Amino acid sequence: MSNSSSIRHFLLLALADTRQLQLLYFCLLLGISLAALLGNGLIVSAVACGHHLHTPMFFFLLNLALSDLGSICTTVPKAMHNSLWDTSTISYSGCAAQVFFFVFFISAEFSLLTIMCYDRYVSICKPLHYRTLLGSRACAHMAAAAWASGLLNALMHTANTFSLPLCQGNALGQFFCEIPQILKFSCSKSYLRELGLIAFSVCLVFGCFVFIVFSYVQIFRAVLRIPSKQGWYKAFSTCLPHLAVVSLFVSTSAFAYLKPPSISSPSLYLALSVLYSVVPPALNPLIYSLRNQELNAAVWTLMTGWFQKHLTVGQFLQITCNKTHF
Repeated sequence: MSNSSSIRHFLLLALADTRQLQLLYFCLLLGISLAALLGNGLIVSAVACGHHLHTPMFFFLLNLALSDLGSICTTVPKAMHNSLWDTSTISYSGCAAQVFFFVFFISAEFSLLTIMCYDRYVSICKPLHYRTLLGSRACAHMAAAAWASGLLNALMHTANTFSLPLCQGNALGQFFCEIPQILKFSCSKSYLRELGLIAFSVCLVFGCFVFIVFSYVQIFRAVLRIPSKQGWYKAFSTCLPHLAVVSLFVSTSAFAYLKPPSISSPSLYLALSVLYSVVPPALNPLIYSLRNQELNAAVWTLMTGWFQKHLTVGQFLQITCNKTHF
């Protein structure tokens, strides 16, 4: 029986059948990835440089932006490379690395979204205990726990998946390496162990989702008791972006994996995969910046400061060159 070591590479699903469409998808992925890199990079820089943004909410937002940067840098570059050069191969070790980092960043992101929900719950429902429950040390511990849980989850799933004997082909029905697709190649019943791990992870995710729903029920009940409309606006301006990000993440992922077999097709599955793996990292910065004036102001200050700095340097160099010429 051949084992996983006999497979040297996998074949990824092509984004399109024709060369023209492949180049079109390359440009589309390039635009989305640049938007994600720019948006999340600005959030990381603004929060890190803006001392007035050193609060629990923005600290967790910084970590979320880092996870978005990591997830889109895991899947998109290889897809762009394959579209540009009209190829579909990925090495065995490259596939394992892609699975590890994708599971790592996605797991950490959902943990961070759960923690951010807890931050909003304490801020609105228990404001007097906010500094006690969400001090700097507590925030650091929660963020570290989110990243550690993502690392542990990625290690378990990657090690378990790539220890299976694979002998039923190497053509993945996905544009990046994904555990359910790799399990189809298993030629022993050992894959049931990985299915058990997936079921356990799904239960944890469902528990986090229940916690988020319960927290928002309590949050909305507390907001409705606020007498002033200004208080309503302030509360909703901090909660609605997080709720929108959670809804986008959960809905696209759930529909991609829980859709009925009757509507299954490669093109639909590919579109759903792009929706949950590529689009959220690009949209999250936009969603969080729409209603957050503090973040908008910090990003604007950062950008204007950068332009003024480079403009001043350019003017200085021009004056120096003119003096040298004369």
